[in-house]
Amino acid sequence: MATGWAKEGAVQEQIDATVDDAVAQARRRLGGAGQSLTHCEECGDAIPEKRREAVPGVRLCVTCQSQADQAEANAGGFNRRGSKDSQLR
Repeated sequence: MATGWAKEGAVQEQIDATVDDAVAQARRRLGGAGQSLTHCEECGDAIPEKRREAVPGVRLCVTCQSQADQAEANAGGFNRRGSKDSQLR
């Protein structure tokens, strides 16, 4: 039920893309895949043993993880709606 210039099925494509993004974000947060690294992927600093035990599969030190979390929070979401109303908010 697309209207205006939108092609047929565009609304469902937007919904699917939003769900796919949310699933990918949740998978990134899960971690736990594989063994924890002994040194941070970003800066190379040592990751304390207690952190490796507490967060299985950890790949970043606390500082880099905090920066990554902040960047993700600031990124926000995509405006996939094409209405003027959603673009004015």
